[in-house]
Amino acid sequence: EEGVVLTSAGHHALKQGQTQEALHQCYNKTAKTSTFCFSWREWVLDPADQFYYVWLHVIIFPIVYNWVIIILRTCFTAIALDYLPVWLTLDYLSDLMYVMDMIITLRTGYLEQGILVTDPSRLKKRYLRSKNFLRDVVSLLPTDFLYFAFGIQTPMLRINRLLRTPRLSEALDRMETRTSYPNTFRITKLMIYIFVLIHWNACLYFALSNYIGFGSDRWVYPNITNTVFAATRRQYFYCFWFSAQIFTTIGDTVLPSREEEYLFMIADLLIAVLVFASIVGNVGSVIMNLRDRDNVFFPNHELVKAYLRSHHENEILQQLPLHLRTEIAVSVHLPTLSKVTIFQSCETSLLEELVLKLNPQVFSPGEYVCRKGDVGHEMYIIKEGKLAVVADDGVTEFAVLSEGNFFGEISILNIKGNKSGNRRTANIRSNGYSDLFSLSKEDLTNVLSEFPAAKRHLEEKGRQILTKMGILEESGEGEENEEDKVETRISRLQENLEVLQTKLARLMVEMESSTRKMKARVKQLEWDVAAMEIPDDALDFAEGDLELGRGEGVGGEVQLQREEAEGDGAEIVKEDDTGNTEEQCKDREAEEREQTGEQ
Repeated sequence: EEGVVLTSAGHHALKQGQTQEALHQCYNKTAKTSTFCFSWREWVLDPADQFYYVWLHVIIFPIVYNWVIIILRTCFTAIALDYLPVWLTLDYLSDLMYVMDMIITLRTGYLEQGILVTDPSRLKKRYLRSKNFLRDVVSLLPTDFLYFAFGIQTPMLRINRLLRTPRLSEALDRMETRTSYPNTFRITKLMIYIFVLIHWNACLYFALSNYIGFGSDRWVYPNITNTVFAATRRQYFYCFWFSAQIFTTIGDTVLPSREEEYLFMIADLLIAVLVFASIVGNVGSVIMNLRDRDNVFFPNHELVKAYLRSHHENEILQQLPLHLRTEIAVSVHLPTLSKVTIFQSCETSLLEELVLKLNPQVFSPGEYVCRKGDVGHEMYIIKEGKLAVVADDGVTEFAVLSEGNFFGEISILNIKGNKSGNRRTANIRSNGYSDLFSLSKEDLTNVLSEFPAAKRHLEEKGRQILTKMGILEESGEGEENEEDKVETRISRLQENLEVLQTKLARLMVEMESSTRKMKARVKQLEWDVAAMEIPDDALDFAEGDLELGRGEGVGGEVQLQREEAEGDGAEIVKEDDTGNTEEQCKDREAEEREQTGEQ
């Protein structure tokens, strides 16, 4: 009520629920008088707004006016002179609307990567460099000044106004997408096109009849001296009927008698064939669209498209044979992978292995692909979209990466001497919707294990890139450090080998001693078993012999002989002067050997 004007930015803020902010921008509560916060420098029109849609409806009228009236005034001079003030007023009114349309086009935003561009400088640069600007300028050239040379009765000098036809197509297409009855709209649009075509043909037919002479034969327009055919309205309706009869091929037409008439009829018949084909095609298309409700129950290719949209690319490829999967991946992704600097001049077999490892990823507007300082586990190749290299504040842009660019290739090679330590050195953010391919470090390592020559080639290229960037350490000191490390490792290995040899000798001695002890115990058990099986008489006799030996006072070594039950011979157990058996002596010798081995 107080004359407040909301800009497109204010409308957008209101749509987002930011009502208070939009009102604070456009309305001063302290002012009691009418206030306008409208700035031409900042004014930008959203092509999705209602105002732009309405303006497309308005611009249809001057374009259709020029298409219909210019040829009418050129061929029917009586109509042009009788209503000359009306035609001149409408002419310059349509020119004014053309100028307004140029201003609106200059301030209309456009979508880039899914984001509306509203920067006036970018909009101006884009429009001035486009073909639309050249066409709009030519359509507004002041050819009316040529009236002073050719006369006011030559409106064909304004034929350049017809160059705005693409704007008419844009308006009709936008209306077709928004209407609730698209099929009816298509039929109506086709009929309008046919009407304009018949109108032009009728005007040309009247001009040709005037050139040949009215009433000179039966084919041309009758003589205008006849009061029946002298009226202007009758002239136009007769010519329109004659043209419609030719284009629709309905009824009998008068045969021509002159060369000019034959040429005109030939051209009309050819156009009539195209008109008939377009009518049949459009009507058939409308009928098919009306029967879509019945066709949903029958299989069609749309189901295949829906399946492809609902499943991931890799899921579909996994169902194919390996050879076919490789061929598809190579034909689709190999040109993209070949653009990477480090993979250029690599053998084809290596690239064919790598294309199977590429993983497609999609990033939305404002999403960060990687941040500065992150550990790099994969490299990225841009398939479609734009990404910006931004500062830590997220506002300053250093560069813009577009289709075919790549980044992160150094972090997956593990090049020695890299000062960055395989960490990201920049922030990469997606400006719009971006499609990228990622190649992980693990996949590259697995593939390069089968191509050692390619691995050395890639590492050499990576060193060259790091050298140009100045983040590669000097190789001399690194080689000396490597040699020192190798010598230290060799000495440690030798020491470890000596320790292992000593332990092995000790274990051998222990094993030999354990074996002997085990044998002695087994033999002792055998003796005990044999003793238990000897008869009592033999034991009494043996005890008697022992007592006899003791009674005789025989000293020295005592020998005890027993026969084995199996008859394998006799074993003798001896005791030395200290009372130790032979087995104990052997154990002592083994322990001495062990001590000697440890020393």
